[in-house]
Amino acid sequence: MVAHAEAHLDHHGDHPPEPHFSSRISPSILGMYLFIGSEIMLFGSFFTAYFFVRVVNGVQWPTPPFHLPVYVAFINTCILVTSSFTMHWSLHSVKRGNVWGLRAGLLLTFLMGLTFLITQVTEYLRIGFNTADGAFPTIFFCLTGLHGCHVFVGLTILLFMTIRAFRGHFSPEHHHGVEIGGIYWHFVDVMWILVYLTVYII
Repeated sequence: MVAHAEAHLDHHGDHPPEPHFSSRISPSILGMYLFIGSEIMLFGSFFTAYFFVRVVNGVQWPTPPFHLPVYVAFINTCILVTSSFTMHWSLHSVKRGNVWGLRAGLLLTFLMGLTFLITQVTEYLRIGFNTADGAFPTIFFCLTGLHGCHVFVGLTILLFMTIRAFRGHFSPEHHHGVEIGGIYWHFVDVMWILVYLTVYII
């Protein structure tokens, strides 16, 4: 057994053997997909509450005399969707070795995400109702607030990604940090489209 262990060490030298993955997807990206799956279930529970209040109980949406700022939300949606394109641009830039495209894409994505969040907070301050006014305001704040928390997390990730990009930490060979952060940000964008259509349009 000792001879086998020595032979094993001689075979691999001073370094441990390369890890073998059972999937073509790297563990970090697979972990992000699994995390997003759990977040989808979390949002699903709030959407279930929304449909229970609106469809089963027949609560008017929005409940008079309250109104939703549909136009402002539409502009905010355009901003967030555009940020998804700049995120995509930054990922493709780093894969091509375009450092300035990477930095510009990440910075623009961060600024548009920050604009979205500030607009959302401003909307809360001016909307004219709160959770004490019934089921409609409660579900509204729960759904949009939950998404706002995810935007805040995404902005934190983007901030660190942008700092690392300006410090030259990413390259065409090593850009997992950009890819994983991009997956999360695209999830935030897609989820907002669902929230916007459900809460503001339907």
